[in-house]
Amino acid sequence: MPEMTCNFVPSKLDCSDFDQLQPLYQQLLDRSLNNVDDVKQWLQDYADFASDISEYGSRRSIDVSCHTDDAEIEKRYMQFVEAIQPKIKPLDFACARKLLDCGFADQLTDSKYVQLVKEWKADADLYRDENIPLQTQVTKLTSEYGKLSGKQLVQFQGKQLTLQQLARFLEETDRPQRQAAWKLSACRRLEDRDAMDDIFNQLLSKRADISKNSGKENYRDYVWQSNGRFDYTPQDCLTFGDAIEKVCMPIVKTLDEKRKADLGLDQLKPWDVAVDPQGRKPLRPFDADKPMDMVKGVREIFNRVSPELADMYGELKPGKNLDLESRPGKRPGGFQSSLEKVKEAFIFMNAAGTHRDVETMLHEAGHAFHYMDSRDEPLMFVRHAPLEFCEVASMSMELIGCDHLDVFYSPEDARRAKAAQLEGILRFFPWMATIDGFQHWLYTHTDNLTEARTQAWQDIFGRYSSGTIDWSDIPQAQAARWHAQLHIFHYPFYYIEYGIAQLGALQVWQNFKQDPTTALKKLRQAFALGGTRPLPELFEIAGIRFDFSADTLGPLMQMVKTELDALG
Repeated sequence: MPEMTCNFVPSKLDCSDFDQLQPLYQQLLDRSLNNVDDVKQWLQDYADFASDISEYGSRRSIDVSCHTDDAEIEKRYMQFVEAIQPKIKPLDFACARKLLDCGFADQLTDSKYVQLVKEWKADADLYRDENIPLQTQVTKLTSEYGKLSGKQLVQFQGKQLTLQQLARFLEETDRPQRQAAWKLSACRRLEDRDAMDDIFNQLLSKRADISKNSGKENYRDYVWQSNGRFDYTPQDCLTFGDAIEKVCMPIVKTLDEKRKADLGLDQLKPWDVAVDPQGRKPLRPFDADKPMDMVKGVREIFNRVSPELADMYGELKPGKNLDLESRPGKRPGGFQSSLEKVKEAFIFMNAAGTHRDVETMLHEAGHAFHYMDSRDEPLMFVRHAPLEFCEVASMSMELIGCDHLDVFYSPEDARRAKAAQLEGILRFFPWMATIDGFQHWLYTHTDNLTEARTQAWQDIFGRYSSGTIDWSDIPQAQAARWHAQLHIFHYPFYYIEYGIAQLGALQVWQNFKQDPTTALKKLRQAFALGGTRPLPELFEIAGIRFDFSADTLGPLMQMVKTELDALG
């Protein structure tokens, strides 16, 4: 087979100018495909072209996430959303159809091509021209949600703070101070409750229209196909939720009762759940104003785990690949974005000097390693694994790193931080089931607007709550708690992946403790495959089981509880 070339794309392509993009699409659509080798070269040229567009879109999205209050940045982002994406979507669909109809698709027998054809067929079956303006409107609405969140600022102790910065005060031992911080945060969120509900009502309407146009009964069915969930069903997720209720809730209830006793309280309040129950000062791994100290510490953790990982981590440069500190006008949350043309990773987060920041940095670094290990795959379309395995990468790094937290702390505080992380995992599963169950309800009920939605949220929230925490001071805060979960607005149904992946990551950690070299080798072998293999096969190559039934959940939760008990 002739060597693939990379000279199809002009060196100075401006992806903000559709007049430069359209001729390249037309060349791809007009090209004759006479044999399998022609198809492979055509795919490579298309992937190189798509890499430029992908990176341009990623940079615009990163910019608007970092600066939600910058009008010029928003203008450039919206120009891509409104003037570029709607025009290229039908062209991408035409390219997908060209591959599927070329007569050679079934002769592309390498695993990566088989995966690609399967995914493109699923996408092509959903595609409708009339959905393009609806998808543009959805993107604009989620951008409005980000802007609204970025403006949520408060005055506390003489300083203007983001809600992420305010959250650190919930770890303080002074209970009145915690109460004041929590109430201030809750009331600030509630100021935007009506606006948030209005945005979400519009999103529900647009998404219902998208699914109807595509011939799907509801948006859940649409998402299942568009996300390429070929290996499990909605019912599997609901069964997972049942298993979490059975396995995890008794443990969480015990933890809450113990916390209440340790704090000497008659009732736990929402501002009592983050403080150390033994009355010790909050864990402060680094100064909130010096996030680079966190970066250096995390690099040392990776150096202990694998000097090769530490070198990869060292590729991430401030101002180029990292935007870490929390500040006004910045979207909440954290993410890793892949820049496909330069083949670099970018990490976004809102560091406020808490231990959770260290966990987030380990998490997003895991995503970056995954991308770095797979970026040598020439075909950009299959460079990324399914989301369920992407999150195995990130959560595995959190767990592998937790045995080296003495980089930031004394030995006693390192044990305490590890214990908090493990307890967080036990508590995570019920929260994951809450978010996932709520989304199943949202998109399978037509009576899903504000009042009915609030009742459904409270019912599902109650199912996965221990009943120990009293929200009666500001009950509306509990009723609107889901507004802070950006996945519900931005990425419908993207939350079950965290649960599936956490079970995979716990197995990786279990393997790592027994044989670190082999466990890490297998994990990175799976990383390097990107999305060229089916999801269960990626799990198998990593040395773990793709299973989220009670058979897997129960033993792993017992392992975590045993580790937690051993830490005292």
